[in-house]
Amino acid sequence: MYGLYTGNGASLLLYTAPILTFSRVLKKKSTEEFSCFPYLMTLFNCLIYTWYGLPIVSHLWENLPLVTINGLGILLQLVFIFIYFCYALPKEKVKVGVLFVPVVVMFGIAAAISAILFDDHPHRKSFVGSVGLVASISMYGSPLIVMKKVIETKSVEYMPFYLSFFSFLASSLWLAYGLLSHDLFLAAPNMVGAPLGILQLILYFKYKNKGASMTTMVMAKRDDEKKKGTIELVVDVVHDGDANEKNFKNSC
Repeated sequence: MYGLYTGNGASLLLYTAPILTFSRVLKKKSTEEFSCFPYLMTLFNCLIYTWYGLPIVSHLWENLPLVTINGLGILLQLVFIFIYFCYALPKEKVKVGVLFVPVVVMFGIAAAISAILFDDHPHRKSFVGSVGLVASISMYGSPLIVMKKVIETKSVEYMPFYLSFFSFLASSLWLAYGLLSHDLFLAAPNMVGAPLGILQLILYFKYKNKGASMTTMVMAKRDDEKKKGTIELVVDVVHDGDANEKNFKNSC
């Protein structure tokens, strides 16, 4: 039970880590280059495991901590997705809608099948746990999109450190708990999540200084372009002034 609450604590940190990212979105009123895909996959994961922990699937309230942490995760991810949708460009809003609807539909289908077609808790847990396995792998695999961007741009600006760190921490703790409790449905997805978390951290520490130097170079380049533009503007103004003066003299 101690391991379960430790895993819940790590999951809480994972689910709340995007608060830092979305405070930036609210401040700048723009989603910039951030992707909404990880939050949609996390929502799907939280929906499935909340259902997994409810008495209709599990025996009584044996998995109550699973319900509480993932129920909170649902609320947080819905808030993050709503904020993202409000400040995203029209093209990104379409992407959010295209992904959000299938997530809700797939959860609804999984919940209906488990409640209607299976008569006992073991079979329901096996079915929902299998769907949860896919959901968790999707959640832990979703940062691959961001990692691809990190490698291409050599910048970790849009891969927040705390999200990567808490993802690694949560998956590692749940992996340990799943192995110790002999629960395949808890251990298996984290066998994917833990290595991916390590890979994110490796990429972060590899490119964090390069990203900072590139950002400095870009800012310096922009400053140079602004200065150059100002000088050219002054030259144009002086040139136009001389031309107007010359034309005035000629007309006189």
